[in-house]
Amino acid sequence: MPIYLTAVIKSKTEHREEVRETLLHMVTESRKEAACLQYDLYQDDSDPDVFVFQEIWENRQGLDTHNRQPYLQSFVASFGKLQREPEVYLTQPVDRA
Repeated sequence: MPIYLTAVIKSKTEHREEVRETLLHMVTESRKEAACLQYDLYQDDSDPDVFVFQEIWENRQGLDTHNRQPYLQSFVASFGKLQREPEVYLTQPVDRA
């Protein structure tokens, strides 16, 4: 069963560009993973320190493999550049019309 994930990341203003570059690198690398069905990054129009990932993974095993990747672990190690830890939501579509 696919895993739908939304992650909200808020950088400290002084680290915004560095965080943005790190997140863009994660997009490039994540899209190479076999279980990745969608991995999109957005930046908030009203607050440029806020970034949002919308992801779809083939299954839980694929997401677990993703979470062990070195580039993701590197991002986790850089949480000091964020206003707070990312908010992560695992969801399922409500309307599958």
